[in-house]
Amino acid sequence: MLQFRLLRFLISCSRLSTFSSKPHPLLPQISLWWQTATGRTQMAPYSTSPLLQKPLFRQLFEKESSTYTYLLADISHPEKPALLIDPVDKTVERDLSIVEDLGLKLLYAINTHVHADHVTGTGLIKTKVPHVKSIISRASNAKADLFVEPGDKIYVGDLFLEIRATPGHTVGCVTYVTGDGPNQPKPRMAFTGDALLIRGCGRTDFQGGSSGQLYKSVHSQIFSLPKDTLIYPAHDYKGFTVSTVEEEMRYNPRLTKDKETFKNIMENLNLACPKMIDIAVPANMVCGLQDLAPKAG
Repeated sequence: MLQFRLLRFLISCSRLSTFSSKPHPLLPQISLWWQTATGRTQMAPYSTSPLLQKPLFRQLFEKESSTYTYLLADISHPEKPALLIDPVDKTVERDLSIVEDLGLKLLYAINTHVHADHVTGTGLIKTKVPHVKSIISRASNAKADLFVEPGDKIYVGDLFLEIRATPGHTVGCVTYVTGDGPNQPKPRMAFTGDALLIRGCGRTDFQGGSSGQLYKSVHSQIFSLPKDTLIYPAHDYKGFTVSTVEEEMRYNPRLTKDKETFKNIMENLNLACPKMIDIAVPANMVCGLQDLAPKAG
């Protein structure tokens, strides 16, 4: 199982290919693993705080694309490590200002999927804070520093996110879920991207989408979580900010239906293409940095 741990020093992205660790059963540790040129795995461990306090959490909004960006940090750790989920290029300055104001050390900028309605801020963040690593699912086939697969974990201090594959909106969608353990946030939090929205779900008519696959993903990977798990989607268009697994299992007008009815609903939405799709998708396949690439001539 892959587990991403707090970086104590900068290592070339090309060498960060595989990660693995086995935490001490009594004392949480942060351990850096990297792949050497010879293929041998090495570790540089050091201890963290013995107990995780309530993590710092901020829900941020970009109004043009109605996108939520989430900031999570372990403020009980002396370095206050943090990550951003689904940052938007237009609000990078705001996000980094909050990180600086709160005295956090931003480690990761991660995406739930390749977005079609805005350009990700991950690449821009990396130009401003070079030690930050970008993360996306391996199934997305997009560029990033690190790639995650189902069952992997991303650590910031003693706080960690589990990766659940939730394809259907796109082939590479994942949901990030806070860990299940005595020192993890309660109730758990699920960052569902566009797979599950509040009283809705992402469309399935482009980027390799599949209504049948989305139905299976939500029911098997999200609705299987504890009922009090908080749902934090990538977008909202009606003013909602948070839901729960139980609420969506009861009241979601699409996903409470049987599979065939759901598929019929999704196949007859007749939605226009996102206005940004021709710009956003190519940009997001390269971490949002297509405009910064050197031009020939």
